[in-house]
Amino acid sequence: MITDTVSVTDALYSLDSVSNWSVRNDTEIHWSESNEASQPTDAEITAEINRLQAIYDGQAYARKRKAKYDALNQFELISDDAINGTTTHKDAILAIKSEFPKP
Repeated sequence: MITDTVSVTDALYSLDSVSNWSVRNDTEIHWSESNEASQPTDAEITAEINRLQAIYDGQAYARKRKAKYDALNQFELISDDAINGTTTHKDAILAIKSEFPKP
């Protein structure tokens, strides 16, 4: 499932993807005693969640652009432009970039 928020699990994978741990209800972290690495602190986990969320939020324009690009039949537009001497494909791409500009 795709969500708009970063979870504790996401942060833990980012901080330590090799240790054994589990998360229940996105709040209870169970850290295996066999881990060689020390468990991240709550502050480190919160900081990592905030960092990952900022990255995710910063890419919103790209996700929106991709959805619009995927809806275009680009090969047909390019082919029609070549045959008809038009710029339909280029215009459609520029319209999407204008609608969802980079921050």
